[in-house]
Amino acid sequence: MTPEPTTSTAPSGAPAGDGVPGRGGFASATVPRHLARGAVGFGALAGSLALLPAVGPASLLLAPIGLVALRGCPVCWAVGLVETVSAGRLRRSCTEGSCTLRRT
Repeated sequence: MTPEPTTSTAPSGAPAGDGVPGRGGFASATVPRHLARGAVGFGALAGSLALLPAVGPASLLLAPIGLVALRGCPVCWAVGLVETVSAGRLRRSCTEGSCTLRRT
């Protein structure tokens, strides 16, 4: 059995999409939810280091919680914040081999 050919309106090298503005891989559903994730993540990371003299190595158990809340790293969280804020505000349109971003 042969696979059915797929058609894409995206130019070569551009990711094919369904035309619906979406969120990136690091974005949250809402900005307050994303900021709450940041507060938990950065709080857990800071707490793991600040509590080290008082609690000892057991405080380092907070570090993985912080990394999970930040979805990997602080930079990943920052990228997600930009994606969350811009979701639905920018739309990419590709015509004749070139793509442009415009506000909706």
